[in-house]
Amino acid sequence: MFAIYKQMWLVNWAEQWQYRANLLMYLAFWLVSPIVYLAVWTTIASAQGNINGLTAPDFVAYYMMLLIVDIATSDITIHIFAYKIMDGSLSNELVLPIHPVLQKVLVNNLAFKALQMLALVPIWLILYVLYQPVFSITAVNVLLAIPAIAFGFLLQFFAGTTITCISFWTTRAWSISDFYSNIFRLMAGQFVPLALLPAFMQTASQLLPFRLALYFPVQLLLGKLSIEETMLNIGLQMVWCVILFMLFRVVWRTGLKKYSAVGA
Repeated sequence: MFAIYKQMWLVNWAEQWQYRANLLMYLAFWLVSPIVYLAVWTTIASAQGNINGLTAPDFVAYYMMLLIVDIATSDITIHIFAYKIMDGSLSNELVLPIHPVLQKVLVNNLAFKALQMLALVPIWLILYVLYQPVFSITAVNVLLAIPAIAFGFLLQFFAGTTITCISFWTTRAWSISDFYSNIFRLMAGQFVPLALLPAFMQTASQLLPFRLALYFPVQLLLGKLSIEETMLNIGLQMVWCVILFMLFRVVWRTGLKKYSAVGA
């Protein structure tokens, strides 16, 4: 099994280098919004002194860390797999001795993510020089953030693959994915830190998995959480990963029965 994943990694890594323009386009997509939010909120916080206790340096540190965690936990399954269901090319992959999603799409996501991280480094360093963020990062937080970010990615991956599998029934899966993404950005703390949301939305975010995929790893790296809070949230991440994985399995198996390979 390891040899299979290794070979798929080598193939996907090589493929990613063939689409450098695509890489830059996606990187710009992920960078523009957080940088805009950073500029807006730091300006407002500087003018008012603070916003709900968050100062301009707090916003700088938050969005600078969010840039890294957002790319590390993001999922692009809808962009690389939905069309295969719609045009019938999935048929070619179903006869292979590997799972089209849990192996091939997963490795494609990781290769894309690794190359994006490399491209992010110089941009992030420039922003660091411009904004001079102050971080309170410890070795313990970094070590705990590794599983937190990994589970955050799995949360987004299983949610993204489940939504992508809706393509078995409708060509509107892209619209559903966009709707989900907008909710995610709001409830995961991408638009603004969750502390700035109305009380009822903060309560709702505690019940939903969105914050676990993005806001929680960011807060952990910033040193805002205790060990008890960290372990509780990692436990919740694991529970939600199992739930979303089981949901994906049900939708995948049901969708395959519906699949008619139109266009193959």
